[in-house]
Amino acid sequence: MKLSLSTRPAGRAAGLFIFPFLRLLPLLFSLLLLGLAWHLKHPLMLWLRHVETPLLLALAMAGLVWRGGFPGRLLVVLLLAVIIVTLLREGEYQLQRAAVLSGGDSMQAVGGHFIVGYTDFAEVKTLAARGLIGGIYLAKRNLRGRTLAEVAADIAELQAIRQRAGLPPLIVAGDQEGGPVSHLSPLLEAMPPLASLVGAGDQRWRAHRYGAQQGQGLSALGVNLNFGPVVDLRPPGTDNPHDRLTRLSARAIADDPATVGTVAAGYIDGLSERGVRATLKHFPGLGRVRQDTHLRPARLDEPPAALATDWQPFRQLASHPGAAIMLGHVTLAAIDPQRAASHSAAVVDGLLRSEWDYDGVLITDDLNMGAVYDLGVGRVASEALAAGIDLVLVSYDPRQVYRAVYAAAQALERGEIPLQRLQQSERRLADFIPPAETRADFRTNVKIAAPVSFQSPDAPADSRLAARKPAHAG
Repeated sequence: MKLSLSTRPAGRAAGLFIFPFLRLLPLLFSLLLLGLAWHLKHPLMLWLRHVETPLLLALAMAGLVWRGGFPGRLLVVLLLAVIIVTLLREGEYQLQRAAVLSGGDSMQAVGGHFIVGYTDFAEVKTLAARGLIGGIYLAKRNLRGRTLAEVAADIAELQAIRQRAGLPPLIVAGDQEGGPVSHLSPLLEAMPPLASLVGAGDQRWRAHRYGAQQGQGLSALGVNLNFGPVVDLRPPGTDNPHDRLTRLSARAIADDPATVGTVAAGYIDGLSERGVRATLKHFPGLGRVRQDTHLRPARLDEPPAALATDWQPFRQLASHPGAAIMLGHVTLAAIDPQRAASHSAAVVDGLLRSEWDYDGVLITDDLNMGAVYDLGVGRVASEALAAGIDLVLVSYDPRQVYRAVYAAAQALERGEIPLQRLQQSERRLADFIPPAETRADFRTNVKIAAPVSFQSPDAPADSRLAARKPAHAG
């Protein structure tokens, strides 16, 4: 009896607390829907892309029909706002997409500087045929359930379309670093990380052989630009809790810049031997960065003099004709505290083009990444091209390219992107991948065998595991 009497007030108190909270659930849910509507077609919602708009409209209308006796007009206003914002954002996107697809000089002028991923081959074929993109990015989703010959035939078809239209050859990019980043596997068999070449014999020769072997597979697939090697110096430890996706410790070649330069140089030469260009990434270097640029903005507060060692591989290899440089979404605070290197005129035109006298190809990291996406892909793309970037990458969520190209074309028409910048960029791109090197040899469906003889005394344990070696292996 005492138990019953003592628990009754507690139960009544809990009810008094829970009941108002339950009454607030419809309001909280409608606010969530409004937030999703405002960020319609966000990359994080890519998995819902084909049903995103109708789902939001259906949920909002269902809420209006069944309001659960919620008093007042606030819930009705919020749900109506969800419907209006969803329709406006969808309409804005569709208008931009239609404007891009309609072509025109401005759209083509900027579009030729975009590399885009794809989920729909027919869609990317239209973009390629109309000169609205300069390249494509091959991802795992484009290879599933297909043979090497089938994928290579698609790429050859795109190149033939470009040739018939009198357009520059299409850049076909892949991300096949070796080790944990082998996005074109299993069509191309995964090879160990480049760190496995360190400390064993003639490192440059072994890296050259590695690059030629990997390049053979890339070329057979139709890829003419590989997003590797990583020349960021390996960070001193592997305990960065913020590095959830970059995983630099498993991807970097070494922590010694001379070793990185030697291995990377041999690798680039090996790729080039097979007609595949390389990409040095990710300038200004991720080795000292604590934040993960996939998720949030990152910055380096050190002055350029303190970063000289980190930049040594980039400077050493910048003159290599077979390599571009990828700029990461990292803010160099001492040079431009307002913008990441990927869209900073002070970094691109000031540091790289002027101080370093670098006249090679510059590529941004993916604009879908959290470090820059919330700034607006159109704004970042426009600033990147205005700064002197040659290629803007839009890979994870391909349809963001419509927003980016539309905004860049508007910026060009307003004079914010100098036409001379684009003309200089077109020259660099023409020199980088000549038409004769874009024809894929897809007559065989051979896989490229992993060089199991490579040993990795300088590689971290996680790199060895990625190379299918026991953690105690050398």
